[in-house]
Amino acid sequence: MLNRKVLDIPTASVFLPLLEPSRYKGIHGGRGSAKSHFFAEKLIDDSICERGMLSVCLREVQKSLKDSAKRLIEQKLETLRLGESQGFKIFKNEIETPGDGVIIFQGLQDHTAESIKSLEGFKRAWLEEAQTITAHSLQLLRPTIRAEGSEIWASWNPRRKSDPIDMLLRQGLPPTNSIVVESNWHDNPWFPDVLEQERLDCLRDDPDNYEHIWGGGYATITKGAYFAKQLILAKEEGRISNVSPDPLMTIRLFADIGGTGARADNFVFWAAQFIGKEIRVINHYEVQGQDLAAHLTWLREQDYTPSTAQIWLPHDGATHDRVHSVSYESAFKQAGYKVTIIANQGKGAAKSRVEEVRRLFPSIWIDKPKCEAGLDALGWYHEKLDVVRQIGLGPDHDWSSHSADAFGLMCVAHKTPVQRRPLPEPRINIV
Repeated sequence: MLNRKVLDIPTASVFLPLLEPSRYKGIHGGRGSAKSHFFAEKLIDDSICERGMLSVCLREVQKSLKDSAKRLIEQKLETLRLGESQGFKIFKNEIETPGDGVIIFQGLQDHTAESIKSLEGFKRAWLEEAQTITAHSLQLLRPTIRAEGSEIWASWNPRRKSDPIDMLLRQGLPPTNSIVVESNWHDNPWFPDVLEQERLDCLRDDPDNYEHIWGGGYATITKGAYFAKQLILAKEEGRISNVSPDPLMTIRLFADIGGTGARADNFVFWAAQFIGKEIRVINHYEVQGQDLAAHLTWLREQDYTPSTAQIWLPHDGATHDRVHSVSYESAFKQAGYKVTIIANQGKGAAKSRVEEVRRLFPSIWIDKPKCEAGLDALGWYHEKLDVVRQIGLGPDHDWSSHSADAFGLMCVAHKTPVQRRPLPEPRINIV
């Protein structure tokens, strides 16, 4: 840990990059990660470093100051013993800082293109609960906070990849001069015991939402997610990380069959290696409406050649495509690949795949960078619910089911090495 520039405030190591000047600073993560505590302390420290600095704490909707960071900043001032003699004075709607500076609290939804100009000259803009900030609000704010050395901060618990703050700071190329970190409960050296019990209770009672609430993951289905507990445990054990392929081992590609029409199901490949009893998942591929040539092109781009890779298909892989009058099996074989067809498991096949995935998940490792979209699908895959009778109707066939089915096929295909029986002792006939 390291102290701030002026105040003697210990800082968790995860936040150290944010101590450097940067136009954009972001912290995303789950509950108990100390995101707001860091920014509240940093705002106080910066206000001492630069006397007369103007700062604003913003939410999309600011119904009352009880919803703002004002109370937290007041608590930090009290803890740090900073009051009027040090230049801080608390008013009903704002906090005065040294050198005639000020911290104000506003809702972005209340601003127009004209009213937002009142924030010109402000050096700090902290977006609280930034997952709720709209694209329109960001468009208004970003060019307004433009004073030399100004910074825009954002703290949030992610909801969806499509939220504007995620699109800005996490998806694709972030703005120039950006520092974004992820912080969760285990990054907080001062994580309190009372929250630890809350976390454990959530893991026990609400595993479907645990990763979103405590792990900083995107919100998934709220009820009936099949692999919620397994994904949580795999992440906490470090089995969802960076997984490199073994160049000496066969790459096994497990597919879910799609079609070539505009409304066809998605085609999926999971690439994995079976090493001992472990399954190491190294890649994921999913497209919609593409023909066989596109899948073969992807295989070549990944250097999954017939000499290094083999393909496993579900039972319908032997069925001929209506348009091209060729089966996936024959097409991949013609390209030189060894192809294995997994027999139809019959009634209840989808639920059987779910149970097989759950059974094998403790021995599965997944490469997070290359399998992120597939992991999203596994996290969403869920039971279809009859809302009237409140009964499960089996796996829901939606966007997530294609990747989940291919993942299940992989687990069905996995075989524990057979233990060979010792040869019997040779018989010796004594004459």
